[in-house]
Amino acid sequence: MNPNDTSIDLSAYFARIGYDDARRPAPTLDTLRALHLLHPQAIPFENLDVLLGRPVRLDLASIQRKLVAGRRGGYCYEHNLLFRSVLEALGFRVQSYAARVLWGRADAAMPPRSHMLLVVELDEGAFVADVGFGGMTLSAPLALESGLEQITPHGAFRLEKIDPDARLPHFRLDALIDGKWAPVYRFDFDPQYGIDYEMSNHFVSTYPQSIFLHNLMAARLAPGRRYGLLNRRLSTHDDHDGTTHRDLASVADLRRALSEEIGIHLPDAPDCANPVTTADLDAALARLSASHPA
Repeated sequence: MNPNDTSIDLSAYFARIGYDDARRPAPTLDTLRALHLLHPQAIPFENLDVLLGRPVRLDLASIQRKLVAGRRGGYCYEHNLLFRSVLEALGFRVQSYAARVLWGRADAAMPPRSHMLLVVELDEGAFVADVGFGGMTLSAPLALESGLEQITPHGAFRLEKIDPDARLPHFRLDALIDGKWAPVYRFDFDPQYGIDYEMSNHFVSTYPQSIFLHNLMAARLAPGRRYGLLNRRLSTHDDHDGTTHRDLASVADLRRALSEEIGIHLPDAPDCANPVTTADLDAALARLSASHPA
């Protein structure tokens, strides 16, 4: 692939996510919902490159080589830049924005804009699309309406309008967890450009206190399930059986979870298009095992 190529290989992407592309889909809400459901079930969230000290490249050729041809995963910029390119190629009207992550934060300090999301304009209205938020990734677009509980294939969410006196409208995404609403992130409609994501990507992949530098983070959706891996703990949320946790005792267990539950095409596979050495990966997993004992 030409590293300067800005074209999207729709056939390869559709094959990657298991979408029947016998006919080029129209830019409709039904198409958006179908793609939004399949993408996070096929392409996992993961930060292996950052953990291994490798650069995360955001040009479209590199993203396709890694997430599509290489059958790897990535984090928000990679996922949503790929998804935006697909949607735009199909004729959707898409805008890119940035969010401040609130999920898992115990303090009240204002976090940086470190997450990417999309807003898709349709005849039915505007919809938030986001296929790259780890274990809480959406599996359906959300209508951009304040206070409306929206049921997706993987749980209930809502968007709440906040800071009504701000120059730009601000919204907060909430998830319904065990009967209570929990904040996920907040965003406004200040347009973001490629260079903005390059700066944010550099920050989250190199800042010494970035959570991505010192933790293994991986996730994938499956029908009726969410898989999440944080260091050595594998969590499975099942719609019927609830949430279970399993601590992985060895490097072999970690590799098996990354391959099976998370669905990452590991680097020792001969056809991997974005290889890292088995030795490098195992060394990183061994360091995690030592720094995060069971």
